[in-house]
Amino acid sequence: SLFGVWGQADKRTVRRRRVRLKLDENLGRRAWVRLREAGHDVDTVVDEALSGQSDRAVIDASVAARRALVTLDLDFADPVRFPPGETSGLIVLRVHDRPGRQDLDAVIERLVTALDRADATGRLWIVEPTRVRQFEEPSGTPGGGDDDRGV
Repeated sequence: SLFGVWGQADKRTVRRRRVRLKLDENLGRRAWVRLREAGHDVDTVVDEALSGQSDRAVIDASVAARRALVTLDLDFADPVRFPPGETSGLIVLRVHDRPGRQDLDAVIERLVTALDRADATGRLWIVEPTRVRQFEEPSGTPGGGDDDRGV
């Protein structure tokens, strides 16, 4: 499998790290506040006047700023269109079609925990409320090989 999975049962040592993140326009102030409270350096697509721009413009801005992109947009979960090895990380949050505040809070908390445990650089993470799936590019490409260890 090209995806490693980890969830609540994972008891790895937690080590605080400050991660440079860019929040997509589909995430609100609550996510920004929570990630900053967790010690991360967070800017937003909105703050950079990238709202309404193409996915390519958003990813290019994230790469140029050396920031991992955090988004609800499933288009970014396509590693062929957006190779994670060329980025500081692609983090796609998965919630159901009409998420409420609790749903978004749960997935942001899972992300905070994951960022404490692993480095998203060059990887695609699919973050769900109870687990994180990590895409690893095949050996010989940027980002490494198939890693089922998870985070």
